[in-house]
Amino acid sequence: MSKFRKKGGSGDAPGINTASLPDIVFMLLFFFMVATRMREVTLQVKVTKPGATQSVKIASEDRNKIISVYVGQPTKAQLYGTAPRMQLNDVIADVKDVGPFVLEEMNRLPEADRKKAFVSIKADEEVSTGIITDIKEALRDVDALKIQYGTRKTAVLY
Repeated sequence: MSKFRKKGGSGDAPGINTASLPDIVFMLLFFFMVATRMREVTLQVKVTKPGATQSVKIASEDRNKIISVYVGQPTKAQLYGTAPRMQLNDVIADVKDVGPFVLEEMNRLPEADRKKAFVSIKADEEVSTGIITDIKEALRDVDALKIQYGTRKTAVLY
């Protein structure tokens, strides 16, 4: 004889109420639509970033102050050749176009962020330093002196 008895019924667990499930799904969908940042540039040059033993990650609040310059071999070799080329936004350009491009991009930023903006050079590891030097001289001419180089982190070998 047991002290506790089962009350009548089949013993099945009650069904789960799914009435709020669509609300949760749409909240998650809305969150990811707002929080996700889509790639703004379609790369037309191949960029394999050089390795670095020490690097600093850019803060998320500074990401909108970056002006990117990509340097590498064109993906469309029949159209642009095989020599390293430079890409500014979605356009293949020359070194003489860097200065006006950077000034135009800085003018698009809010007034308070213009002094904090910097140029990010994302170059392929096989690109000669002559092209990078030419880009740096063009940036110096327009007084864009804050430069960051895109790298990938590699293991430290001692």
